[in-house]
Amino acid sequence: MSQELELVDHLSELRKRILIVGAGFLAFFIIGFIFVEQIYQFLVKDLDTELALLGPTDILWIYFKIAGVVAISLTIPLAAYHTWRFVLPALEAKQRKATLMLIPALFLLFIIGLGFGYSIVFPTVLSFLQGLSNEGFQMFYTTEKYFNFLFQMTVPFGILFEMPVVVLFLTALGILNPTRLKKSRKICYFAFTVLAVVLTPPDFLSDILVLVCLVVLFEISITISTFVYKKREKKLNLDY
Repeated sequence: MSQELELVDHLSELRKRILIVGAGFLAFFIIGFIFVEQIYQFLVKDLDTELALLGPTDILWIYFKIAGVVAISLTIPLAAYHTWRFVLPALEAKQRKATLMLIPALFLLFIIGLGFGYSIVFPTVLSFLQGLSNEGFQMFYTTEKYFNFLFQMTVPFGILFEMPVVVLFLTALGILNPTRLKKSRKICYFAFTVLAVVLTPPDFLSDILVLVCLVVLFEISITISTFVYKKREKKLNLDY
């Protein structure tokens, strides 16, 4: 009976934290929508041509997507904090302090990933594709197509750049270890290849850029996991 009550308490706690994160996302979405015009102007300021609209609702959906990206960015630290609070009872004192520091790191890496996609991957792939269509084609950008392409080249990198922090967190909890990661290297590389093809537009350059980025992040994650695992094992040995 006590176990059932404990399970109900855990589920109630989880539900409460999901509702808080959901409310936070909605609030951040509204904030993003308030400033969406300024963000839109910033994103198109370097374009040499005007974007076309094919329907009266096109710009509204683009504004929704921009506000959505803003909301996701700002919700990440909130979601990380409530995830941390949910697993807090299972953590030791040192683990609590160490994992709490990961919350700003998650937000920072997401922003760095977005910046990497926007400043390096997006212009590189766009320039490459424009070069293919220079002869015999008239370039014509619609707002929807342009921003869909922009989000495909930026948002996945924001998410992918979280990999080292997630691996660090799971290693600190004892769920992952570097040996397991190294053994799964071939499977992960195959999964990364599939992921790169699925996430990006159908051109080999963006596939290669995403794949290289994933492989580098995975190898960095293994290095971080090795460091954390050795420290954790050393501490456990000292305790015994």
